[in-house]
Amino acid sequence: MQITIICVGKIKEKFYKEAVLEYSKRLGRYCKLNIIEVADEMTPDGASDNLKLQIMEKEADRILSKLPADAHVISLEIKGQEYTSEALSSYMESLGISGISHIVFIIGGSLGLHPSVSDRADMHLSFSRMTFPHQLMRVILLEQIYRSYRIMNGEPYHK
Repeated sequence: MQITIICVGKIKEKFYKEAVLEYSKRLGRYCKLNIIEVADEMTPDGASDNLKLQIMEKEADRILSKLPADAHVISLEIKGQEYTSEALSSYMESLGISGISHIVFIIGGSLGLHPSVSDRADMHLSFSRMTFPHQLMRVILLEQIYRSYRIMNGEPYHK
């Protein structure tokens, strides 16, 4: 299985970079992982709703240009469906069984995802109703993908 994570913005803090590298290394035995970073747009303080929408649209264009046509797309959205770790593992396993060989996860920028990205997604996933920094969300997502593979393979994982 090929897993791609498309994210808006770069990771700046060393500890996040180290966590991403660690989970990327761990995932190497289960899948081919590719992380694509697209540039984020600066949002000025007090930006109007119209300007925010324009910013999200620019980021969306960058995201959509990186999407492979044949991939199953999962967007991370606060209003998405919540899964347990076991249910996410089962979902990912069912995709593989049905012949899907490429899953793309999308993490938006600070303003979230433009509707055009949400519309393209095959599934909307929420890790919580809370908001997380996109850098931390990348680590959380990688950990859950790793946990999913451990569950699929009947391997122990921390509960």
